[in-house]
Amino acid sequence: MDLYPNFNYFHIISRARDHSLKNEWFAFNVLKIEREKDMEGVAETIDTVASKFEQLKAFDETKAGVKGLVDAGIKKIPQIFVLPQDKDSTIGRGDTEKGRISIPVIDLEGVENDSRIHEEVVEKIREACERWGFFQVVNHGIPVSVLEEMLSGVRRFYEQDTETKKLYYTRDVERKVVYNSNFDLYSAAAANWRDTFFCFMAPHPPMPQDLPDSCREIQIEYCSHVMRLGVGLFGILSEALGLEPSRLIDMECAKGLTFLAHYYPACPQPELTLGASKHTDDAFLTILLQDQIGGLQACLDNRWVDIPPVPGALVINVGDMLQLISNDKLRSVEHRVLANREGPRVSVACFFSTSLMPSSKKYGPIKELLSQDNPPKYRETTVQEFVSHAYSKGLDGNSSLLHFKI
Repeated sequence: MDLYPNFNYFHIISRARDHSLKNEWFAFNVLKIEREKDMEGVAETIDTVASKFEQLKAFDETKAGVKGLVDAGIKKIPQIFVLPQDKDSTIGRGDTEKGRISIPVIDLEGVENDSRIHEEVVEKIREACERWGFFQVVNHGIPVSVLEEMLSGVRRFYEQDTETKKLYYTRDVERKVVYNSNFDLYSAAAANWRDTFFCFMAPHPPMPQDLPDSCREIQIEYCSHVMRLGVGLFGILSEALGLEPSRLIDMECAKGLTFLAHYYPACPQPELTLGASKHTDDAFLTILLQDQIGGLQACLDNRWVDIPPVPGALVINVGDMLQLISNDKLRSVEHRVLANREGPRVSVACFFSTSLMPSSKKYGPIKELLSQDNPPKYRETTVQEFVSHAYSKGLDGNSSLLHFKI
């Protein structure tokens, strides 16, 4: 059945040639056009799509990211960053639920050598992951000096000479270090007010010389600390699920680590855009280091709740893959980052996932958690398949888990 009976595809192709846009992005967006009553309406929509593509391409080719716009002294944000009215139309802090809900801050001091404290922490983390999907940890074993230097290293990378930074700018995810603005730039409803560089730090980390000079040493040191913390947290999460402490580690949930360093410049019109659109994380677990500016929010009980910076703390959240293997016992919760007149905001997200690395290992709901009353809710998948799906759809506000539901 033809879903678009009024489409004249020869006309579409002709318009595409007029704009030199014979590419997958253009085709994808043309197919999203709703049924039109006349070809004039279709042509007008195609012109709009073409115009947006040209704006995105011009921005992308500067290789200077959002920071480049701010450095140029803009007073109004470009249209490509303006969020459509039907997408998170209330994006200011006014829709945040103040005071009623707070994300727990859990002290890990003594968790390894005091059985009473250990049991209390397991219970607190279980409750946090089942109810909120988020919690913060203090006394986690990573020195404050390391946290501060990691944030400083990210600032050094973004604030170095633009021509030096451009050497890392790419959309080729197979590069050792990938720096760009918005991984889903060409498919998102609106671009986010954020620049990012990322690399895979485990199981096959890049050679030290492949990492940027500005943050090389601290990035390696910080990730080694994060790996140790992650292994400990997976042990606690295993116990929280009623499993042997080594179970999630044995399942290789901590095998991979993806490092993402985000830079959110000050925004002249923060009410019109977002630092990061509503999304869930496609990993097993995320460990987030954020500076003191704030802006991170989680969607809890259909309300946006601030996750305020706590000195020396790290934010932990359940990822989609952990929700999948726990058969919805642990929650991967939607979250976003607000744009801010104050800035730059800097954060480092470490995802426990082998990401796009080729793998045949299948993950599905853990059998010990299933019963006749609790059958599997998801089909088996590989991490590569799951992340590829998430990457292809971008931050569209829809959970990747829906694609894997039984």
